[in-house]
Amino acid sequence: MRIGIFTDTYLPYVSGVVTSELVLKRALEKMGHTVYVVTANLESFHYDYDEKERVLKVPGIPIGIYDARLTGIYPIQAIKTIKSWNLDVIHSQSEFGVGTFSRIISKQFNIPVVHTYHTMYEDYIYYITKGYFEKTGKKIVKYLTKFYCDKTVQELIVPTKKAYELFKDKYKVDRNIHIIPTGIEVEDFYNENFSKTDLLKYRKKLGISKNDFIILTVSRVAKEKSIDKLILNHRKLIDKKLNIKFVIVGDGPDMEELQKLVKKEKLEKYVIFVGKVPLKEVKYYYQLANVFVTASITETQGLTVVEAISSSLPVVAINDDSFRTSVIDGLNGYLFNTDEEYVQSIEKIYKDKKLCARLSKQSRINSVTFSSKYFAQRVLEVYKLAINANKKDSNIIHKIKNAIKRVGDKICQK
Repeated sequence: MRIGIFTDTYLPYVSGVVTSELVLKRALEKMGHTVYVVTANLESFHYDYDEKERVLKVPGIPIGIYDARLTGIYPIQAIKTIKSWNLDVIHSQSEFGVGTFSRIISKQFNIPVVHTYHTMYEDYIYYITKGYFEKTGKKIVKYLTKFYCDKTVQELIVPTKKAYELFKDKYKVDRNIHIIPTGIEVEDFYNENFSKTDLLKYRKKLGISKNDFIILTVSRVAKEKSIDKLILNHRKLIDKKLNIKFVIVGDGPDMEELQKLVKKEKLEKYVIFVGKVPLKEVKYYYQLANVFVTASITETQGLTVVEAISSSLPVVAINDDSFRTSVIDGLNGYLFNTDEEYVQSIEKIYKDKKLCARLSKQSRINSVTFSSKYFAQRVLEVYKLAINANKKDSNIIHKIKNAIKRVGDKICQK
């Protein structure tokens, strides 16, 4: 099969969406399929086609949200290249820019579109409205999301039940919605694949010892991730005289504000900001930790949690639908509703080594269901549905055209 992934974000940008795209591309290629990528150029305002990696980058302009860029909806120079690929299916990963372009290509060359919905846009409205006209902004987002995810695609994929319920219960979308959790190359995170020498290097870099109990979060450092709550709760853990350090991997617009909060709470010795880390190095930080934590309620799935359980880490996550498939409360971690429950969960794991070991073992077992191979196999089934549906639609249109032509011919004969 010849597959085109259309996305606004791709390497060198680092995010959960990019990780999902990379994992899918590699897994499909291992299965013998040919995968192309169309994305925005994050480095320059030029077209660039890497024939070896089969990645076409089209010009885009910065939109002020992280490193994201917005492309034109019909970059003419790209058309000829895409046509030569002779795609069987388009897999859109974005609702705007390149996502819109994918719909135009679909109509122009009669290629079915499968779309994956990654982002709960209503949770990100404040980046654009800055607190003004939020109700209006949410209505616009609802309308655009319904249009791009319902009216313009053959099949829709969402990673969790949370996203499924958004479309079925709130947006009232009347089409097939496939719940397929994003997979990862789980083997890359297995403990046995890391040398003690490498891990010691990272420990020295962060200034942590083997005796330190490490809480880790890997996240964009932004308001919606609720890292401030984790920091304030860390103050409570330190007040209990527990030898725990909180390591934050990632960068973002709230970095300076959170650093000020750490200083205010006198936690400089106990909270470590690592900053932005190359994608290939992120996996090493999981190996340094004892527990992974997250308080974000804006995820559609939370790939970092999947990476954490693949690294055999117990997870303490806020009780949100995004995490319920990867974190089974009491089995491989805990889901918390209140600050007190968060603190109690961490303290329980910290004090009970047998419990920590049991949760760790179960995380490793649970991670298998998120393998890249299983992920790709399920997505392929959706591609086949889209291709078959598109053939049926094409046949119906062809029959209608022929019927109209026959009627026209009879009228002309009279």
